[in-house]
Amino acid sequence: MIRKVSTYLMFTGQAAEALALYTDVFPESEASVRDGPVYMADWRLAGHDVMLVDSPNVHDFTFTPSTSLFVDFGDAAALDAAFAGLSEGGQVMMPVDNYGFSQRFAWVSDRFGVSWQLNLP
Repeated sequence: MIRKVSTYLMFTGQAAEALALYTDVFPESEASVRDGPVYMADWRLAGHDVMLVDSPNVHDFTFTPSTSLFVDFGDAAALDAAFAGLSEGGQVMMPVDNYGFSQRFAWVSDRFGVSWQLNLP
């Protein structure tokens, strides 16, 4: 029996900085940091659990935009605020606009390389 499925984001020394950004951009989210020799945190946004960890090893890979956190918003102001925070120092792949499949949509990779799709249905 499966108990839970979570998104796992692995950083190299930037997990705490990423968690600070995400809790700032999404103030309604919840976060807790685990004790241990490696930085590890649990972050919850709208009922979805995300684990952030700093790998003690350097790997030959990083994040890819093929995997995104897809966030549905209830209003345009919240989407615009999240876009502003996440895009600062990151890469905008699709700016905020109406692309025909929703009222408002944006796709951004934050400054850590994590991909976000922001949607107002």
